[in-house]
Amino acid sequence: MMKFATLAALVASASAFAPAQQSARSSVALNAERSKSLPFMNRPSLLDGSMAGDVGFDPLGLSNIDEVGIDLYWLREAEIKHARVAMLAVAGVLQVEIFGPAPGCEAATAKNQMDAFWQIWGSHPQYIAAALLFIMVIEAFSGIAATSGRESGMRAPGDFGLDPLGFKKGDADKFKRLEAQEIANGRLAMWAAAGEIMQGMTTDEGALGNLMSALKDNSF
Repeated sequence: MMKFATLAALVASASAFAPAQQSARSSVALNAERSKSLPFMNRPSLLDGSMAGDVGFDPLGLSNIDEVGIDLYWLREAEIKHARVAMLAVAGVLQVEIFGPAPGCEAATAKNQMDAFWQIWGSHPQYIAAALLFIMVIEAFSGIAATSGRESGMRAPGDFGLDPLGFKKGDADKFKRLEAQEIANGRLAMWAAAGEIMQGMTTDEGALGNLMSALKDNSF
């Protein structure tokens, strides 16, 4: 009888802790499904952290689109492409503002980037036509690479095998860190390029001119 009472007490005490353990496991599982960037939302199923810069940010659910001929592969390809173009654009705008127009483009004297574009169009329209033709060729090769890579699964989005410094052949962890830095700086550059154009059209000043004016107007 004493042994039975002891056994019953042990079973009761163990069952008292079981719901707490199960609740803890459920809580851990729930937290694991939350987005890192938006903890109040569930992590999108396809954003598992395997891509550089992936923090589960997709409030509109674009990563799950697959009915209109695009999917996560195409969206990632577009993001990387625009990130790289934006980084070049931001650097180009600052280079022109600091050092002046490139040889042959002396007509672009406006500080506003859009006005400078139309100045070049008015004086040397062949430059714009050549640039558009060059962009068409690049887009054609990019589209072929993206389509074949999407179908074969043998190419990562944005990978054109361009690695003259051999970063990919070095330390794998360092290369992953470089990939994350590229997409982070590219995302920032997309905002910066849009800001440069918007401010230039609003104030007719260049990016650095707007920065200096802001510092001067808001200094203590």
